[in-house]
Amino acid sequence: MSQPLTEATHLSKRERECLELCRQAVEVCEWCADECAGLDGMTECVRHCRDVTDVASLHCKLLARGSAHREALAGLCATVCRECAEECRQHDHDHWRTCAEVLSECAEVCESMVK
Repeated sequence: MSQPLTEATHLSKRERECLELCRQAVEVCEWCADECAGLDGMTECVRHCRDVTDVASLHCKLLARGSAHREALAGLCATVCRECAEECRQHDHDHWRTCAEVLSECAEVCESMVK
């Protein structure tokens, strides 16, 4: 069985943590966007979640292969995570609270990746 990337030795501890949180951000934003899709007035939330899933997914790929561009994308990932978390905090339901919590953690770790 192959070794998960969160334990890969070619990544630093911080990169492994970032990879895991970006993966969680993708999952929680997919869930949040799906929950919001049928609700009136939730277009912005869905848009923010889609931005996070796209950027965080790409960031995972760049981290996994040790791309020289992973640091630049970490800053963008932090920004879209923070914006989405702010949107989610405006609403009161379990998926919004969970999303905001995961995204805040992800943004913090992504910011620590930027020199």
